[in-house]
Amino acid sequence: MGIKYRLTVMSFLQFFIWGAWLITVANYWFGTKQWSGAEFGAIFSTLGLSSIVMPAITGIIADKFINAEKLYGILHILGGIALFYIPQVDNPTTFYYVIFAAMLCYMPTISLSNSIAYNILKNNNFDVIKVFPPIRVWGTVGFIAAMWLTNLTDNKASANMFYIAAVAAIVLGIYSFTLPKCPPQKLISKDATLVEKLGLDAFKLFGTYKMALFFIFSMFLGGALQLTNMYGDVYLSEFSKVPQYADSFVVKYSTIIMSISQISETLFILAIPFFLKRYGIKQVMLISMLAWVLRFGLFAYGNPTDGLWMIITSCIVYGMAFDFFNISGSLFIETTTDSRIRSSAQGLFMMMSNGFGAFFGGLLSGIVIDNYFTHNGARDWHNIWLSFAGYALVVAIAFAVLFKHKHNPSDVANLNH
Repeated sequence: MGIKYRLTVMSFLQFFIWGAWLITVANYWFGTKQWSGAEFGAIFSTLGLSSIVMPAITGIIADKFINAEKLYGILHILGGIALFYIPQVDNPTTFYYVIFAAMLCYMPTISLSNSIAYNILKNNNFDVIKVFPPIRVWGTVGFIAAMWLTNLTDNKASANMFYIAAVAAIVLGIYSFTLPKCPPQKLISKDATLVEKLGLDAFKLFGTYKMALFFIFSMFLGGALQLTNMYGDVYLSEFSKVPQYADSFVVKYSTIIMSISQISETLFILAIPFFLKRYGIKQVMLISMLAWVLRFGLFAYGNPTDGLWMIITSCIVYGMAFDFFNISGSLFIETTTDSRIRSSAQGLFMMMSNGFGAFFGGLLSGIVIDNYFTHNGARDWHNIWLSFAGYALVVAIAFAVLFKHKHNPSDVANLNH
């Protein structure tokens, strides 16, 4: 099997694991287990907390101490064991700790998979800009495939979805040991400083104006990443409270409508090479931020009948909003950091966007919605989405003004060396 196909399998399984349970865990929590909703919000906080703690640490380990593909495999096997144990849990507190353990293993593998793919592709003289996005798109296909599998087999609220995810995780863990070797980039010398011995070199990037700004904006935009995942399905479902929309297709099949967002991701990932080479990394990331404004703004004015086109367009725009920042941001790290700290830097990017950004975004959005946009138990979705759109617009304008990065085609070419 060729290198590209082997990395495609890795990408597919990487996100298949997540898609098998992430979107449907609420059905298991409220339906099968019939637990209360008070603790459920904490389940999603494990994603942010894990992204704060683990990617930077595992990136350092991969840069300094152990082959990246081996560390990747170990994490997936341990995460698979945790997922296997979840169906045995019979109380919400234990469930939280077990899912937290699974996420501590899973979340760092997202950035590690990028580092492994870049490393292997460059070592085999592939054009990373052209080759990586079509490989990465299969991750989104894997996520969608897992959602369809759990739904079509009537397992979206059963313990079996965790078994499906666990089997995929362990298979991927074993498979990763067959990938080409990705050894640590830098051996530790006797004269190394304490910072170098601990593998904290990548944190020096915060001392550079451009990189510090990039990480700060990663955190701000990361705050927007989970908002529609957290609230999108609830928003569509609550149209049932409006008599004229109660029996609409959107209300009955809200999850299918939301899945258009993931399908859109597959298309925009493939468009990234064209946009990067034509406009450069800064412009592509700015396009992403403006796409978030559209994502939220269209939701604000959409409805299940004459405004259905806005809801569907919003889901399509999501692909651009999500991919253009995540993939382009990862490529920015790849082109602007020393190869010796590249895995660590990818971990920092993950920590700031999916860690601090997602954690504080979820926490603060809940507070804002409860205090300012909830009246007598009813949520004012129109103004909720407008406030999110306003937030994204402020971030976009600040990024355009403050972040200085001139497009240099040679930066793109450097991805291949």
